[in-house]
Amino acid sequence: MKLPRRRFLHLAAGAAALPVASRVARAQAYPSRPVRIVVGFPPGQTGDISARLLGQWLSDRLGQPFVIENRPGASSSIATELVVNAPPDGYTLLWVVTSNYINATLKTNLPYNFIRDIEPVASTTRSTLVAVVNPSVPVKTVPELIGYAKANPGKLNMASGGIGNSTHLAGELFKMMTGIELFHVPYRGSAPALTDLISGQVQVMFDLTPSSIGYIRAGQLRALAVTTATRSGALPELPTIGEFVPGYEASAAGGFGAPKGTPVEIIRKLNAEINAGLSDPDVRSRYASLGSVPNPGSPADFGKLVAAETEKWATVIKFAGIKPE
Repeated sequence: MKLPRRRFLHLAAGAAALPVASRVARAQAYPSRPVRIVVGFPPGQTGDISARLLGQWLSDRLGQPFVIENRPGASSSIATELVVNAPPDGYTLLWVVTSNYINATLKTNLPYNFIRDIEPVASTTRSTLVAVVNPSVPVKTVPELIGYAKANPGKLNMASGGIGNSTHLAGELFKMMTGIELFHVPYRGSAPALTDLISGQVQVMFDLTPSSIGYIRAGQLRALAVTTATRSGALPELPTIGEFVPGYEASAAGGFGAPKGTPVEIIRKLNAEINAGLSDPDVRSRYASLGSVPNPGSPADFGKLVAAETEKWATVIKFAGIKPE
């Protein structure tokens, strides 16, 4: 039986619209059950606190729990592998951290390709690091630190929270751009590094602001400058390193990622809600107290940031000859 031409075109148009309607309906229904946000660090660390802040916002806005699942280890590689292998349905998200960009070059045996296997969902914040020294070091400014290091080669030890994390690479970038010598001493996290920095076992550290700010205010550490391109609201009296070393910038640029193949409608919905959270005055205020600046944008914007950060830290890793633990 032949269909009239008008009837045929009507049916064909309806059939073509079905996939679009199905995708829209799926996005509208999302989420219909709890969503997990996988964080590659223990509870209480800066990344965990930041993820919980937006996780609570998403829970309130979307009516389902966004549950933090801590999977620490291997500079977030364990958490990332879990998300890469999760179903691409929007119910497993990754809290993306600077270690992800660094690991892409530093660790050649990863069982995934971060840029290929993780969909960018949304950029969240840029978090400030701060250059701090033990008060026994006779410097109060970045130029004085550079001058002292050049006059006393081999005398200054630089602590970090571990090989290849942001506290390490921020210091290596400083060394690369100033030509000074700082002997790297890695620790298993910022807490033990700060303990030795306060006691004078090591002399310098480029630490995340929330970890150090209490010691700075108590006079146990001397802060020289922040690492971001602009001054920090948490430590407004401090200059930026870039004011003395033109072009220097280092920050912990975080965001949300999802398994490759996650429906674009779900990614767009999450992106819109995350950006709304980053515009909320209360959320912005709480991030400011952590030394973080909201950095909203589209999924494509976050993808460009991931690519740029990966390339930047690859240059530092190659220059410094850094090898994984």
